[in-house]
Amino acid sequence: MAQVIETVDVNVPVRVAYNQWTQFEEFPHFMGFVESITQKTETLTHWKVKIAGAEREFDAEITEQHPDERVAWNSVGGEENHAGVVTFHRLSDDETRVTVQIDWEPTGLLEKAGAVFGADDHSVKKDLKNFKEYIESRGAESGAWRGDVS
Repeated sequence: MAQVIETVDVNVPVRVAYNQWTQFEEFPHFMGFVESITQKTETLTHWKVKIAGAEREFDAEITEQHPDERVAWNSVGGEENHAGVVTFHRLSDDETRVTVQIDWEPTGLLEKAGAVFGADDHSVKKDLKNFKEYIESRGAESGAWRGDVS
């Protein structure tokens, strides 16, 4: 199993960063491999992604969510096998550290080679940089879901 851990500091309050992250359908604006996400229920999303040229679909279930602290998920069904967590740490009134950890099972030669050579780390780092630019340029979140999932 491959693992990626990346961090970015964003110049917005923790509430703004967290609220924006709960707007899963907006992920294609800053995540390069995400084609679309559909929110099916409060805790279930349907993803369409393109990884190493291959299009895939899967559902992801939110397994834990605590406002302004963390969102954790597991994939369910589909060809993807991954789990992850994103955490939000208040650095100051207007600065937040966002840390993403993803554990995933690469499939196929291209994905396995990409994992060995750090392509997944680079991709997540770029997506976090894009998230930083996205939320800082907006100055406010586009929406929020403040529910708690234990």
